[in-house]
Amino acid sequence: MTPLESRHVPILTREVLEYLGCKPGGIYIDATLGGGGHAKMLLNASAPDGFLIGIDRDPDALKIARETLKDFGERVKLVRGNFSEMKQICSSEHIAKVDGILMDLGMSSNQLEQGHRGFSFRTPEDPLDMRMDGSAPLTAADILNTFPQEEIRDILFQLGEERWAAAIAREIIETRKVTPFRQVKDLVSAIKRAIPAKARHRRRHMATKTFQALRIFVNQELEALKEGLHAGLSLLAPRGRMLVISFHSLEDRVVKQTFRKAEKDPGIFGAEEFRILTRKPIQPSKNETRRNPRARSAKLRAIERE
Repeated sequence: MTPLESRHVPILTREVLEYLGCKPGGIYIDATLGGGGHAKMLLNASAPDGFLIGIDRDPDALKIARETLKDFGERVKLVRGNFSEMKQICSSEHIAKVDGILMDLGMSSNQLEQGHRGFSFRTPEDPLDMRMDGSAPLTAADILNTFPQEEIRDILFQLGEERWAAAIAREIIETRKVTPFRQVKDLVSAIKRAIPAKARHRRRHMATKTFQALRIFVNQELEALKEGLHAGLSLLAPRGRMLVISFHSLEDRVVKQTFRKAEKDPGIFGAEEFRILTRKPIQPSKNETRRNPRARSAKLRAIERE
């Protein structure tokens, strides 16, 4: 186990195994591979001959996962890509249908603390990049240094649900008149100046929502999620299941609405019937959140193709 792998703990493992129902000979997709923790679990559960495709757009994550999963040999195929490309990836492997798909939408500890790309407000010297894929054209710094005030405000309010979006956007514009945004600490300082002192002392760090909003926008995460859900549902074999773990209300809303749409109008996804398995989302136990505080906001939803 590498030092980076050991820092990331896969969540809801018991629930994932229960709802995914892995079986020998099954074909599975871990569409958000990360360090490979969930994938390792799925491969063990589908032994001796289950096959898994692991997808991640982050080359650093793939490097870690490759080491984590090296003992599974040809039972696993790792692909650099976005989960919105699931159908094309499966087609290139001559796979028409799969038995299960897992999408864990959370940022891994590795990405937050070791990626050196500015995902976390806890790494003040990191550049304000926030790209999952370094080849993407737009960074967080580009947004902060060039976008108009109204657009920055809308990004923070719509994608971060940030109450102080207008004040933060205004402070960003005033700050960049003097000096451009380059590092995480530059943005955190601007947020601190914008939010009244009495509103800063909350359970969440004052910068959490702003960083979330910028990351979602930079990586076009909601658009990719919608495409990925559609692709995944259309790939499921009869009795195949799709599980999605989300971490904030915007993601969960997209998943819930898409699953309801599939159940109501399955023909859109090339199926005769879907059945939602989780009328209410499954959340981590108190014991799990004590062991792993990052799990506290996780919600798991599952659907099955009939």
